[in-house]
Amino acid sequence: MKLENLFHAKSLEEKAKIAQNLFKDFYAQNFELFSSPHKHFRTRAELSFFHNDEGIFYAMFDAKNKKKYIVENLDFVNKKIYNFMPLILEKLNANSKLNQKLFGAEFLATKLDFSVTLLYHKDISCIQEDLKNLSKELNINLIARSKGKKLIFGQENLKQSLNIKDEEFFYEFSADCFIQPNTAINEKIIEWILKILKDGIKKDLLELYCGYGNFTLPLSKCFKKVLATELCKKNIEFALKNCILNEISNINFIRMSSEDLSKAFKKERKFYRLKELDLDDFNFSHILVDPPRSGLSTGVIELIKNFENIIYISCNPLSLKENLTILNQSHKITDFAFFDQFKDTPHLECGVLLKKR
Repeated sequence: MKLENLFHAKSLEEKAKIAQNLFKDFYAQNFELFSSPHKHFRTRAELSFFHNDEGIFYAMFDAKNKKKYIVENLDFVNKKIYNFMPLILEKLNANSKLNQKLFGAEFLATKLDFSVTLLYHKDISCIQEDLKNLSKELNINLIARSKGKKLIFGQENLKQSLNIKDEEFFYEFSADCFIQPNTAINEKIIEWILKILKDGIKKDLLELYCGYGNFTLPLSKCFKKVLATELCKKNIEFALKNCILNEISNINFIRMSSEDLSKAFKKERKFYRLKELDLDDFNFSHILVDPPRSGLSTGVIELIKNFENIIYISCNPLSLKENLTILNQSHKITDFAFFDQFKDTPHLECGVLLKKR
C-alpha cells in the first residue's frame, strides 16, 4: 500500500488520527504533534521547464498523468526561493543562450545561504560567460550541469545554522547532500529527541545514517562519546568539518555500512576502517537510526535489537510499522511523535523512542 492511499487526509490532525490507528497495536498513549509553519517552509525545490513561443515557464511533472503543469506560485518554498524564482526566470527569458535546452532548476536555501542549479541538455561550456554574468547580476551561488560537466559560480557549499534550545549549531554541506527539507521541523525533531533523553549525560551513542552530522552534533552534548556511521565519503568530510566549526571533540565518524558494522560488532571479520578504533571502548546506551523510506533491513534490525534504547526517526509510517512489528518483541515504545514535515500533503514524519523490555 502506498502512503498516499493510506493518508488521504492532509491536515496534521487528520493524518495523526489515521497514524494513531496504524500504530495502535504498539502504542496506546499520547502522541505528540509538531506542526509546520503555514508558508515558506520547504528548503529545496526541484522544477522542470515548459517551453513555448512565449518563453519558458516553471513546471512540475505529474508522473501519474505524464503531463507537465505550469507553476506560477509556490508559497510553500523558502522565502529566498520564493523571491528569487521570478527574478531568475526573467533573466533566463531575456537570454536565448541561457534558456535554450534548459530542462530543470534546483533551488536550495538555508538560513545563511542560497544556491541555484540549472540543468541543460547541451554542452554548458559554450554558455560559461553568460552563466557567470547571471550569477554576478543576481549575486547568487550558481551551479550549471550537463552530461559529464559541472560549472560553479560562487560557492558550491552552503552554510546553515540551527537553533536548538537557544544554542546555535553551524553546518556546511554541498547541494548534493541530503538535507532535512523543513528547517523549522528539523529543529523541532532535534529538540524532541533532547527532551525524551531527559537531563544528564548518558553513556555512549551509536548513530546510523548520520549524513553530515545534522542530528549528531547537538545530540553529542548528551553523551560521553558518539560513534556515527555514513556511507558517503563527502558526508563524512563535512561531518568532520562541522565538528571543528562547533568545537565538538567527542564524536568518531566512520564510513561503513550498517551491515559491515554489525559484522564488526560480532567480530566476524576485521575492517581496515576500524584499525584506529576499538568498538569495545564504547559503552552504548542508545542508538539512533534515520533510515531511507524503505526502512531498516533485517540485518540492521538484528543489530539495533541489542541496544537498551532505540531512537527511530522515520519518513515513512508504513515501513516504520513493519520494523516495529519485529522490534516490539524486544522493546517497548515509551515516546511517539508526529512531525508535519510536508504541510498539506499526505506525508508524515515520525519519531519513536523504544526501551528494552
